[in-house]
Amino acid sequence: MPFKIAFIGTHGVGKTTLAYGLAARLKRRDIHLDVVVEVARRCPLPLNEGTTLEAQSWILHSQIADELVAEARAPVVICDRSVLDNYVYLLFARGRQPALEPLIESWCETYDLLVYVPILHGSEAQADGIRATDPAFRQQIDDRLWNELEDRRIPVLALHPEQRAQWLDTVEEAVANELRIPQLDLL
Repeated sequence: MPFKIAFIGTHGVGKTTLAYGLAARLKRRDIHLDVVVEVARRCPLPLNEGTTLEAQSWILHSQIADELVAEARAPVVICDRSVLDNYVYLLFARGRQPALEPLIESWCETYDLLVYVPILHGSEAQADGIRATDPAFRQQIDDRLWNELEDRRIPVLALHPEQRAQWLDTVEEAVANELRIPQLDLL
């Protein structure tokens, strides 16, 4: 069974940067891994505030499919999102979906480490043609994610917003401890 890490949080907080940064550091330690990129960017259906049940179902199922493929390829999988934070966008837009709840619940158990990436004070989501830039929407997603984590009693490594410069070190150390990687001199 692969070791699976997922970066979670609202959009535009640095999950992708951390996912690729961690992948680079683990590769330097000769760890064979695969990265699951954010599937929402491939979704042909409406996103963000105008999302639909169909769009979010597509995203959830594509995320799971991509994770399964990555797990078959490598013993370590790094996900730029999880099914839970993808589901939060659906919760915000369309409310709970009883048919999806058992899937979300069981799939959340497949992550060995969830890393919460906070919104930095004064930061804004950069317009890229996909990501929503409304700060209120971004905060609502973040708040809803925290509610889900607490309600579902899901443990998470929460990065501290005041320590952004150490985020990658913090995550690398947590992963190294979990994987029992011997300490190596970094380049």
